Amino acid sequence: MVIFILYYLRAAGCLIGLAVGDALGAPLECLFPQSVPVKRFISGGVHGLPAGSATDDTYLALAFAESLISNRGYSRDDFLKRMIAEYLCAPKFYGPTSRFVFESELRKESAVSEKDPATVLYESRGGRSGNGGRSNGSVMRGAPAGIFYPPEYVRDISIRSSQITHRHPIACECTAFVNQMISRLVRGGEKRAAFEGALMQCGDAEVFEMLGNRERYPINPDMDALLTTHAAVSVFMDASSFEGMLVNAVNMGGDADTVGAICGALGGAYWGLESIPEDLVIGLLERERIEKAAFTLAEMAME
Repeated sequence: MVIFILYYLRAAGCLIGLAVGDALGAPLECLFPQSVPVKRFISGGVHGLPAGSATDDTYLALAFAESLISNRGYSRDDFLKRMIAEYLCAPKFYGPTSRFVFESELRKESAVSEKDPATVLYESRGGRSGNGGRSNGSVMRGAPAGIFYPPEYVRDISIRSSQITHRHPIACECTAFVNQMISRLVRGGEKRAAFEGALMQCGDAEVFEMLGNRERYPINPDMDALLTTHAAVSVFMDASSFEGMLVNAVNMGGDADTVGAICGALGGAYWGLESIPEDLVIGLLERERIEKAAFTLAEMAME
């Protein structure tokens, strides 16, 4: 019973930690490192959000969690449908890679063939050149797969779920790496063992080199999937507490909400729900929905 409770709190803490990291980092997105660290929710940022607001990091993770719960496992079509619904609620949050996929699906449904601005932007950034989306959009939303699936299954599901929007091998591999760490952590694993287990399963030489030798590379909280993953994993591995980790993560600036979200997921999966400052959990504007998904998914994962 004690072990069940420990694992349950880690699993629930993972999704709630993701949302807290996202909301703490959102007002700091695209900024330079903060000279006075932000430790509690504030308003503002590029989207002018109220304090405690989530962004697409949380909304797409919720779409994934709620899809896994509803289908008792992975369903590509249902997950995509839920992501599109989230996109339509707040399209301002979404980058060109995800936007292109979602708009393409909507055009199929409406039988409209003309190009929209999102398509033009996507193509201008290499969408037709085979890049396939190397940004961090699939890494930030992937944590529910790590919660739900044990380590022997999570890599395949992570790659398949990434490929819906982000087909680039780096994005797929980084998604799998983080989710494998989460899968091990929520099931009682220690940091080092979770990291090494994920590294052993890594199938991309570039990802293996940078993450396997993470201390040799400077942390850069960029939107690139590998740079984001390196930043989040490094901050998590070097941290001694959830709060200290998250403060360090979001105050680097750059893609602060996404680094914060990934760190929050890793930290919640390791230190558990009780490690997350209560005032930050209470301050989440989507708290009820986040907690419902987190607790339900945690319970299903422990079955």
